[in-house]
Amino acid sequence: MRALRLLAPVLLAAAAGPRARLAAQQPAAPPAAAAPGEPWRIIRPAQSTLVLARDGSLIGEIGREWRTSVPIGSLPRYVPQAFVAVEDRRFYQHDGVDLVGIAAAIKDNLLGGSRGASTITQQLVGNMHPDIIDRTDRSLSRKVREQAAAREMEKHYTKAQILEAYLNQIAFGRGFYGIEAAARHYFGKSASRLSIAEAASLAAMPKGPAIYDPVRFPDRNRNRRDAIIGLMAEQGFISAEQARAAKAEPLRTARDLGMSVAAPYFVDAVRARLERAGVPVTDGGYVITTTLDPALQREAAKALVDGTAAVEARPGYRHPTFATKPRGSTDYLQGAVVALDPQTGDVRALVGGRNYQESQFNRAVNGVRQPGSTFKPIVYARALMDSVPPNALVEDAPLELAYDRQVYRPKNADGEFLGPLTLRTALAKSRNPVAVRLWDRLGADSVIALAQRMGLSAPIAPYPSSAIGASVVRPLDLVAAFTTFANLGTPVEPRFVIRVEDPAGRVVMAEAVRFRAAAMDSSVAFVARELMREAVESGTATAVRRYIPAGVPVAGKTGTTDDNTDVWFVGVTSQLVAGVWLGFDRPRPITPGAAGGTLAAPIFGQMLARWGGLAPGEWVPPRGVVGAELERDTGRLAEDDTPPERRYHEWFIAGTEPPALRIDARRLFRAGAIVGW
Repeated sequence: MRALRLLAPVLLAAAAGPRARLAAQQPAAPPAAAAPGEPWRIIRPAQSTLVLARDGSLIGEIGREWRTSVPIGSLPRYVPQAFVAVEDRRFYQHDGVDLVGIAAAIKDNLLGGSRGASTITQQLVGNMHPDIIDRTDRSLSRKVREQAAAREMEKHYTKAQILEAYLNQIAFGRGFYGIEAAARHYFGKSASRLSIAEAASLAAMPKGPAIYDPVRFPDRNRNRRDAIIGLMAEQGFISAEQARAAKAEPLRTARDLGMSVAAPYFVDAVRARLERAGVPVTDGGYVITTTLDPALQREAAKALVDGTAAVEARPGYRHPTFATKPRGSTDYLQGAVVALDPQTGDVRALVGGRNYQESQFNRAVNGVRQPGSTFKPIVYARALMDSVPPNALVEDAPLELAYDRQVYRPKNADGEFLGPLTLRTALAKSRNPVAVRLWDRLGADSVIALAQRMGLSAPIAPYPSSAIGASVVRPLDLVAAFTTFANLGTPVEPRFVIRVEDPAGRVVMAEAVRFRAAAMDSSVAFVARELMREAVESGTATAVRRYIPAGVPVAGKTGTTDDNTDVWFVGVTSQLVAGVWLGFDRPRPITPGAAGGTLAAPIFGQMLARWGGLAPGEWVPPRGVVGAELERDTGRLAEDDTPPERRYHEWFIAGTEPPALRIDARRLFRAGAIVGW
């Protein structure tokens, strides 16, 4: 029966063959859309926008179909030749219908085979106009219509136009359409950079995209790939030497090379930014090169998944876990991770939640939560700007402040008060009354103004509780604000996009590195960063050192909000500034005793340690900073007989250091007047 269906259109094809072959040589510009009843017209398929990581690997697509068309002239000749070799070896000889192929298929079918005879042109007709020619229809009438349309198409278009349309139309499985999207997804590169072997691997897929998927079934794909390479050599497209080299090439997909990474929250953020800029990313066929580092993104996502699961596995955890939650529920512990390159603002990694399929809300970009004590470094930096030295003693003691007809009494997480502490110790141990005292004496407006210069955009209430993070921030904004410390005073704005290219390869948009105006002097930023190092070395964030060796300088600050509803850690290194947040979408206590140092800081450490991009090297103080050996706890200058375990090195802004007797290290900031300031 199949042989009869193949035979019936032969007379029709033979009758008009020579005239159709002659007409096929006359090129015509393809119209934008097919009129009803014109299944021979080439129409421009829907164009998706490719989103690439900084290394060129595909991290996502934006559009109704994952497709980006490319001109055939941008491809190595062997790319289209691989498809011709396996799909339609007489493509350049026939007029849309291959009579020789039909005859061979008839013979094969009469002998019990299942060989087909559809040409590339026929496949294109069916794929491009499924509403007119349904290729699932096995009837004789459909075959006749398809062959007639194929011959008509060849009258109006050149072989190059037909082959280009075919390569941009064909399905490659997993929702990817066209050679460019397939090359990006499966091999992490543009189709213009495919090797012969990679081109043959993709040419193996149209026969059965799921069956010959190179990621799921590499052996099947490799066997068919090698057969296609043999056909390419047999048909004169490549030499025997090229064929041998191509067959010897290992099948290495983007996943094998570590180039395949999921970053849906990041892609959503890119899409939103470009739509605000007026770029029609949904169907514009653009190629967006972003700032994402696939290796770091992979480790950020893994660290968040592992870290939240570890919290859920703790004894006494009483909430639904990710594994035990009701189906469809998103009421489980969530988190966000952001990592920026402080030199450029490039967003190297961004995770907006634990599971994108279940919740697309981007907590890293759009979430607003109380930062807790991660806000304190801004208060301390403002104190340094007012010439308060880091060894000044401030009372960690009960305090009452009246505001807005209320009385505010800051407490510490452990319910205790430690008495006079240096700024260094108070920040490392995250003592709340100290930060509130500084806020009160500095003035709310001055601290808020500094926070805004550093890049915090959400409103900050002028209340003393804001000193310890009662006003909300966005995780991305908070991490960006901490680049001020990494850059010695100058914050940088987050950058997601490096450039945007249109389908013709023209750069239509480039996002420049944008530094804000200096928020503080370099000496202030350096000393503030040194104070934050103490939190990592001996304070609330020592968990970081379980993962990052001591030779790599790390500064940072933990944060925990009232009732343990939000936990944070934001860390600063030479290569990255990164932050981690954990909490519930509907705020409630995570666990009794939950803290940023025990829950968020380990995620930061694991992420950066597994990434492997950190480098040792001590931070060099800028001009205007001097050092001194001090006595721990008292903040006084160390004496000759001060034992090593009681000594520490402190940095001062020039003019506030003890040797010049410009300060008295024993000054106390008490509930009342601040003596000597």
